[in-house]
Amino acid sequence: MSIAVALENRLSQCPRIATLGVKPNFSDYSPREQALIRKAETIYYPSSFYAPLFQAMGKKTFPSPGVYACAQDKIAQTALFHLLQVPHPRTKVYYGPQQKKFILRDFGLPLVAKIPRGSAQGRGVFLIQKPEQLAEYCKENHAAYIQEHLPIDRDIRVVVVGKQAVISYWRVPEQDAFLHNVAAGGEIVFDDVPREAVDLAMKTAIGCGWDDVGLDLCMVNGRPLVMEANMKYGRQGFALAGIDYYSMMETFIADGKI
Repeated sequence: MSIAVALENRLSQCPRIATLGVKPNFSDYSPREQALIRKAETIYYPSSFYAPLFQAMGKKTFPSPGVYACAQDKIAQTALFHLLQVPHPRTKVYYGPQQKKFILRDFGLPLVAKIPRGSAQGRGVFLIQKPEQLAEYCKENHAAYIQEHLPIDRDIRVVVVGKQAVISYWRVPEQDAFLHNVAAGGEIVFDDVPREAVDLAMKTAIGCGWDDVGLDLCMVNGRPLVMEANMKYGRQGFALAGIDYYSMMETFIADGKI
């Protein structure tokens, strides 16, 4: 059996996987490491740098290049959701001062504004309740990513690995808090996650070509909506559910599921 090869350190705690690191100068890999990369059927966690290169040469990667293409890019995610007709909160991107003049006409207050690229774990998500808050946000962000404010008091995280929903749970914020993220103090609750939310997460992940993703959803009037995707999702939920994340990933690799 050939050794599994990873570049990024996501699986560095898996003893049966050789994690080589990300070296943009391929010549910096040792001759042995270069041979491992060339011979490997699949490269795990190849990095945003190498994923499109491996795709170009026909080498399989996990996650897929599509995961890297949309990682921490809410604008790309929303465009893909619209292309695939994924149920999604009403969202629009405004560029430059002329377009931003129409935000309040289109949405009104309150609304949700997000930093469109490079933010995670609830950082860069703002509840906008006053025009001056919106003006400050627009001043700081060339592209204004605006989303309708929904009447929800919790949201749902579904993690999809390969073609399987491996865990799902509610994220319940601290009292009177706006952010639901666990990193922002939200509580993980496993009770009664709606089946239709998990099904929509699976359908969305498969449709988008995402095979390693944490999808955030909410329920509005009994209907699930996909809010966004997190490619570098937290693993606290796995620990609380008694799931050994690294053993799970090693098993998926050994069984050919990823």
